[in-house]
Amino acid sequence: MSRIANYPVQIPKGVEVSLDGTTLRVKGGKGELSHEVHNLVSVTQEEGLLRFAANNKSKAARALSGTTRALTQNMVTGVSEGFEVKLDIIGVGYRAAVQGKNLNLTLGFSHPVNFAIPEGITIETPTQTEIVVKGVDKQLVGHVAANIRAYRPPEPYKGKGVKYSDERIIRKEAKKA
Repeated sequence: MSRIANYPVQIPKGVEVSLDGTTLRVKGGKGELSHEVHNLVSVTQEEGLLRFAANNKSKAARALSGTTRALTQNMVTGVSEGFEVKLDIIGVGYRAAVQGKNLNLTLGFSHPVNFAIPEGITIETPTQTEIVVKGVDKQLVGHVAANIRAYRPPEPYKGKGVKYSDERIIRKEAKKA
C-alpha cells in the first residue's frame, strides 16, 4: 500500500495556492494550473504546506488521496520550475524546425510533417536534430513529446527515428544470407 498521501506538499516562495470548495488553484511565476479535487479526498492548507487525507477508509478514497497529492506536487513544481522533455532525431536528412505555431518535421516521408503546437507548450529546436518541449503541465508536456515521437519511433536495426534523449534503443542484428 502506498503512503504517498501522508507526505505534505511544500509550497515554495512565489507560489500561491487557493482552495475554493473542490477547486485547487496553483499560481506561480511560470503560469497557473487548476484541479478538481474528488469528494473522497480532503485537502487542508497550513503555513507553507498542503496536507491530503482520505475521507473514509475505502480503497478508492486512499488511492485518490495519493493520486491527488502527486498531481498537486506536479502542479506546484510546474508553476515554479516547469517541465521539459528532450527529443533527438536520428537519420540522414531527418530534421526539425519551429516556424511560428508549427513544428515542421522532415522524417523521410514523401511529405513534411507539420505539428501544431498546443497552448501552454513551447517547443525549441537548438539544432536541427534536437527538440525541447517545455511547459508547466507535466501531463501535457509528456503527451506532446509522445505525439512527436509517434510520427517516426526509432527502429531497431539502424536506430533511425525520433527518440527521447535518455532512451536506449536495443539494436537487432541484420539477417545474414
